[in-house]
Amino acid sequence: MARRKQKSDPWRGAVLKGWEEVRSHPLFRYLGGYLHAADEHELPHDRWAYITPGGGVYHHPRRRAEAGEWAWVFAHCLLHAGFGHLDPRNALPEDLGREEAPRWEQPRRAPRHPYLAACCLSVDRFLATLKVGRAPELRPPVFPREDERTLADLWRTSGVPAEFDVPAFPDFFAGTIETAKAHDYETGLAIGVAAAAATAIEVAGGARDSVRSTVKKPWDRALGWFVSSYPLLGALAAGMTIVADADLARGWDISVAAVNAEAAEIYINPLVSMTTEEWRFVLAHEMLHAALRHGERTGWREPYLWNVACDYVVNGWLVEMGVGEMPEGLLHDPELRGLSCEAVYDRIARDLRRLRKLATLRGRGLGDVLGEPLPRPGAGAGRPGRYVDLDDYYRNALVTGLAYHHSGGRGTLPAGLEQEIRALDHPPLPWDAALARWFEEHVPAVERRRSYARASRRQSATPDIPRPGWVRPEEAVRRATFGVVLDTSGSMSTRLLGKALGAIASYATARDVPRARVVFCDAVAYDAGYLPVEDVAGRVRVRGRGGTILQPGVDLLERADDFPPDGPILLITDGECDVVRIRREHAFLIPEGAFLPFAPRGPVFRMS
Repeated sequence: MARRKQKSDPWRGAVLKGWEEVRSHPLFRYLGGYLHAADEHELPHDRWAYITPGGGVYHHPRRRAEAGEWAWVFAHCLLHAGFGHLDPRNALPEDLGREEAPRWEQPRRAPRHPYLAACCLSVDRFLATLKVGRAPELRPPVFPREDERTLADLWRTSGVPAEFDVPAFPDFFAGTIETAKAHDYETGLAIGVAAAAATAIEVAGGARDSVRSTVKKPWDRALGWFVSSYPLLGALAAGMTIVADADLARGWDISVAAVNAEAAEIYINPLVSMTTEEWRFVLAHEMLHAALRHGERTGWREPYLWNVACDYVVNGWLVEMGVGEMPEGLLHDPELRGLSCEAVYDRIARDLRRLRKLATLRGRGLGDVLGEPLPRPGAGAGRPGRYVDLDDYYRNALVTGLAYHHSGGRGTLPAGLEQEIRALDHPPLPWDAALARWFEEHVPAVERRRSYARASRRQSATPDIPRPGWVRPEEAVRRATFGVVLDTSGSMSTRLLGKALGAIASYATARDVPRARVVFCDAVAYDAGYLPVEDVAGRVRVRGRGGTILQPGVDLLERADDFPPDGPILLITDGECDVVRIRREHAFLIPEGAFLPFAPRGPVFRMS
């Protein structure tokens, strides 16, 4: 049965149209803010909207009005932020109520009535000079010229005049000093004023017909929707650049879209005909590819198959969240719901014949996650990685968006997506700390025991009282060891070798491990026997050149009679080796940026 298309609410459309009208004005473009529907039991029926310290604009969900009236209301709320009314430092203590803990993350303080009326008068006076929307109520023809503080002091004793009175429920809330520092709305308004002045000069000079004369393309409207109405991806969308170049798309075989995380650029084919809803889906798809670092997580996997696996997961999330409308032909399988990208890769890699018929947004047999930015004039001028670490940039954008999503009551998210975002918020341990944890888990510490076979050092003080001394059982000493298979070919860096072996020696010494079984490998294996851990680094000698065969070294340790059957093995290599099969607990230590030519079953630590 065909699914019925849900009818659109014209009154809800008027709200969104009014919000889009305000957000498209250059004066308000840099103020930020997100639009939410307020709880109808929280907002009185005679109030329109209010703004929170974090920039959330909450409107009454049952209010019926035209788009122009909503535009005026939203402009009024945003100007409260731009005028500094949300900053408690701009008000006297008697102008604000006590601090409350609302349902969102920031505490808030409601303005008292005289200060509220003075702030609203200041905003209305400014709005009277702008051509933004239409005031839903009749405003006074003449406004006083005094500022908010002066009027609040006057009205605190004389009372608010009837023509300037406002309802008791405020249309803005002040936050804390920390919140005000994090959201510098006054600077955003100053930038917007400069942008509006520049636009006015262009209009006066004939370069443009009006402030909003530029016709937006559907992909531009889709990207603007994320910034204004979808907080989860709003911060991401604000930092992404859309490159709509037909020649570039043709030259690089981009059927619909592709993305490069390093440049924060989404390359689209402008000749593709899609609706704004479909472009929302495509842009969200590419933004999640970049923010979740899918290109950098390829590892040992085949890049195109990994791209296909990530497409299945991302498309499933977007369908579940209802972001836009999925275009026809994209990869989506409800049976893969809840699986991670790694799990999907393991499943689809078994059927290579079927994968030949699959296509990403870039096209069949091509991945839409690009490893490098595409060369074009002016490329790289605004890429985020020039001044900020890319991982930090994308992590902050997603984590901030997740906080706004939850605080605004936007609904639940797919568990897999939320887990990946929270995993980004907790970056992995450094390689040396992760290696130390592996030692703690798999290399048992030698525990001392008391034994009367050895007298205590305190025995001489009381020779008539026998006292046991501390000893380490020989069987525990033999068991507390590990094997090291070391790649000593010429391709290994001596500096990295020294760093790796130094870390191993320090961890083994800290856990009272007396010695380790070391095997050197280049083309053949050289058994160095048991070495004191502090002497391992001094006994290494680089042998041979080219590739390395590590399997003989692993076989030597697994078959050795004097090596514990449960002893773990640590393999140190640069990745230029053959396939290794290990039948016991093991781990790999490789340089950062290197990859193993096979799927490892044990953990892989990358030396930085």
